[in-house]
Amino acid sequence: MELVLTGLIGDACLVYLDDIIIVGRTFEEHLQNLERVLMKIQSANLKLSPKKCSLFKRQVNFLRYVVSEEGIRTDPEKIAAVKEWPVPKDKTQVTAFLGLCSYYRQFVKNFADIAKPLHKLTEEKRHFCWDESCDMAFQELKNRLCKTPILGNPDAGKEFIVDTDASDIGLGGVLSQRNGDQEIVIAYFSKSLSKPERNYCVTRRELLAVVKSLQQFSKYLLGRKFHLRTDHAALKWLLQFKNPEGQVARWIELLQEYDFVIEHRSGTSHGNADALSRRPCPEDCKHCTRQECKEVVSVRMLRTDQLSNEWKDSLQHVQQEDSDIKPILEWMKASAPKPKWSDVSANDVP
Repeated sequence: MELVLTGLIGDACLVYLDDIIIVGRTFEEHLQNLERVLMKIQSANLKLSPKKCSLFKRQVNFLRYVVSEEGIRTDPEKIAAVKEWPVPKDKTQVTAFLGLCSYYRQFVKNFADIAKPLHKLTEEKRHFCWDESCDMAFQELKNRLCKTPILGNPDAGKEFIVDTDASDIGLGGVLSQRNGDQEIVIAYFSKSLSKPERNYCVTRRELLAVVKSLQQFSKYLLGRKFHLRTDHAALKWLLQFKNPEGQVARWIELLQEYDFVIEHRSGTSHGNADALSRRPCPEDCKHCTRQECKEVVSVRMLRTDQLSNEWKDSLQHVQQEDSDIKPILEWMKASAPKPKWSDVSANDVP
């Protein structure tokens, strides 16, 4: 169906498999789009079942969502199932509950933080033990999903706003737009931090929240200017960090794809801007000082079976004389354990 309606998807209609929803800002525009879609279907020699067609609806159910001129909200039938869900008795039941809730996670602010105790229960080697924190998370998710807001429809003619935040256990982001004096939420985003990520300093976690939020909302943000708001002062000079290295450099390079203005929303002092721009993290950040200045190494593999014997011998000789490759070959010949980076890198690299 996507092939049949090429050129209309995203403009006159939305398609999922054989489900089609035709849109229009006014009744006249809706009629025009309806005609365009029907002509495409007719030219492809396809037929529609009248019983499965609903015309001129102000509100429709589509992919387990309710879509209207006001925005998008959850399907009451699915939310009723969440409301009546019994307390899980094992990991399988917890996984099933989280699966249903996760489908609507964009409606729940800080979903990952709330669901963290339940996700821990599903870990492979963890013994199932339903405690108070699990019950609180279970009830809170049910309450939040039963009171979900209506998410606004994005307007390509208005500027987008992205708010990001990070906690000790998760990341969060909110995509919104201004409508008069109000800000209308388009979508929520949240993600739990992995064990290594929980060791990041505050600035690094906040930067990760920015990166992940922009990636999540990229289909709305790429190719247009938007506003980025954060409560972490250091990120106001995000693109002015001097000589970023390692992971931070890669993140900043990724952010170069976007066109945004950063705003710090906090009443507290954020310190010296020049110092922050030189070093985005505290001096005692264990993660940031751990081998951050090692070089990025790119290795290209050669298919030696395509080389002549003369080239093979020459290549082996050169490798054995090379100061960087020779130690690696010796380790491989000795079947020794994988060496540490510091053992095979230059002496001046930690």
